Amino acid sequence: MSSPSAPPAPTSTTDADTRLPRTLRVLGVVERVGNALPHPFWLFWILAGILGIASAVMSALGVSVISPADDKKVVVENLLSGDGLAMAMSTAIDNFTSFGPMGTIVVVIMGVAVAEHTGFLSGLMRVSVSRVPSWLVVFAVAFAGTMSHVASAAAYAILVPLGGVAFRAVGRSPILGIVVAYTSIASGYDASPIPTPNDTIFAGITTAAARIIDPDAYVSPLSNWFFNIASSLLLAVVITLVTNTLLAKRPDLEADEDAEVDEASLEISARERRAMLWAIIALVVVAVLVAIAVVPASSPLRGEDGTLDDSPFLNGVAVLVGFAFALAGIVFGVLAGTVTSAADVPALMARGVKQIAPVLVLFFSIAQFLAYFDWTHIGDVIAVESAQVLKTTGVPLPLVFLMVLALLSVVNVLVTSGSAMWSIAAPVLVPMLMLVDVPAETTQALFRIADSGSTAITPMSPYFVLALGFLQQYRKKAGIGTLAAFTLPLAVCMTLAWTVLFFAWWLLGIPLGPGAPVR
Repeated sequence: MSSPSAPPAPTSTTDADTRLPRTLRVLGVVERVGNALPHPFWLFWILAGILGIASAVMSALGVSVISPADDKKVVVENLLSGDGLAMAMSTAIDNFTSFGPMGTIVVVIMGVAVAEHTGFLSGLMRVSVSRVPSWLVVFAVAFAGTMSHVASAAAYAILVPLGGVAFRAVGRSPILGIVVAYTSIASGYDASPIPTPNDTIFAGITTAAARIIDPDAYVSPLSNWFFNIASSLLLAVVITLVTNTLLAKRPDLEADEDAEVDEASLEISARERRAMLWAIIALVVVAVLVAIAVVPASSPLRGEDGTLDDSPFLNGVAVLVGFAFALAGIVFGVLAGTVTSAADVPALMARGVKQIAPVLVLFFSIAQFLAYFDWTHIGDVIAVESAQVLKTTGVPLPLVFLMVLALLSVVNVLVTSGSAMWSIAAPVLVPMLMLVDVPAETTQALFRIADSGSTAITPMSPYFVLALGFLQQYRKKAGIGTLAAFTLPLAVCMTLAWTVLFFAWWLLGIPLGPGAPVR
């Protein structure tokens, strides 16, 4: 794969660029504003400083509320006071080590790393988009994109070039294949039929936010699983319809005549195919054994009342997910020859942990900010007062959902890290909506839509530049506007359809996932 070249200036005169001058201007502003933002690590320390000043002012004014949890008076504490500084110093390590997503993401990623580096996930993606007929190739690549999130960021490097190859293999535009693969991953990032590392991160942040109102609250990594499965299928259908009815009719789908593309292969060897079969069989066996262990009402993996709510099964699902990926990777690796000794497995796990080192560093600043936010009780004040406004003004919940979705979608254009954005928004939105009887799991599902929808169009995402590099292999003069012109209609339609699904799900009172409240 050749390295992505620098994208042309926004004044590029490609056909797509000249058709969308307003879009290009907006993208230019987004890029400039986004580039001015600090790294998320520093962003949370800046927010901590702002929090300190706000807490000092509010404490001096005697701001307080009555906690709905125990009807006791909650007063804003001054983070810049002696007590605040002592708290920050004495709890820094505990804040980090007890941060909800910390343990779960490490456990899950160790298993995913085995599946990824043995070649299992890459082979699975290649199999899913190979040998499909022309009429099915769009849906196959799009649905593979939603499933590819188990590989986290590696999904972009693996599936995006494969999308171009798959389309070219059936006589369709490879440019369209690049766009479909990239958009399905970026704008469908939080809709996966398979539990992903993101599920554990979001659940941990949501749990911490929910405990502002309910100290015993727990949000499982599978709390949105049913909704995710339906979402992935819907988004694949939407991508298929928009691509075939709109994008496929564009006149600028041909690759450059002199394009030199280092195309990835869709083929896997007979040995890899056999290894893939046995790895999938191993996963099926695990699923059957888990079902047998969980289904009986008397199962020790269920909760005290015999339900899945706050059960050992849901509390330990991250371990199960990590084990399943590791097992599939080991079976595949042994049979395919990528695992030659028992020592290879922990080495692969270590590679996975090394890959998420930047995330763990970010978690340190996030954990401190959330601890400070909780200690000052500013979150309690904002949540209670905001909920009171919603109750007294009688704003319909669907309108509140739309406002939250719009706000988060705009923020996502600039802050493309889902964990960073949710860490900022969850401590306010989750408690606020819980006070008007909206479960934390529902607010998290709403966040998923906003965190995904606009990702495919923002040049602030590093994967936008990566996808542009793959696109430039087929069209050298492609620029930011070229890619945005293709992804914009897909992203808009996906977000609209996903929003409609959310409202239908909520109105019908369907559980979002195992053990999740109906409404």
